[in-house]
Amino acid sequence: MRNVSLVSIMIFLSFFLGCHSNGKLLKRALVPTDVQIMRYHVKEDFKSLEEFTRRLYLKNPKYEKDLEMRKKKIRRIFQGKELLDTGFNNEPSHKVLEAAFEADSPYEDRVFLLSLGLTKSIREAYNIEEGLFLSSMEVSLEKLEKLYHNISHVNWRLKVYCDEQGNLLFLTNEPGEEGYINMGYEVIMTEIMTRIKDDIFLRGGTPPKLFFNMSTLFLSILIF
Repeated sequence: MRNVSLVSIMIFLSFFLGCHSNGKLLKRALVPTDVQIMRYHVKEDFKSLEEFTRRLYLKNPKYEKDLEMRKKKIRRIFQGKELLDTGFNNEPSHKVLEAAFEADSPYEDRVFLLSLGLTKSIREAYNIEEGLFLSSMEVSLEKLEKLYHNISHVNWRLKVYCDEQGNLLFLTNEPGEEGYINMGYEVIMTEIMTRIKDDIFLRGGTPPKLFFNMSTLFLSILIF
């Protein structure tokens, strides 16, 4: 009877896990709530950054005039495709972000560099390359705080960094026709920063109070 019971249980579990919907529910039930929240935040951050990149290209067509090439570049960043050679593909996120805002950018497409730097930032902070984390303790509080600093700093630089002629490097929320201002960028960045703040809270921390000026640098998220 003991063996029969064990076999019955194994058959039941095999059937249960074999069913996609039930298996998904079981797996979710086994994952702590804080981990589920963080995973959801990471997923949403990537979706937000993809939309952010599309909007930047639309507002800044000079960085990539070919519409098909824009789509290809976005796919390569967000769908795991092989990246175009920028000279920064293997650099940590903070160096890619710095390059995106340099007066004489080493790569002509600033939008691509900025998007690459932001997605790298998320991957570094949540250790995406190491696989899905099973505990929130695997996500470093220090890395999350640095991520919050860097994303906030990007948001600030987008509003103030200009070229030698005094024109903003990235056009975002400036008035368009009839004075209309598209605040979509601000909304996207605020959503991302809010998620990061929530994850910092889940790890027992509080978001740092920030002040930026022209001498402020992006922080290295990776801990060597």
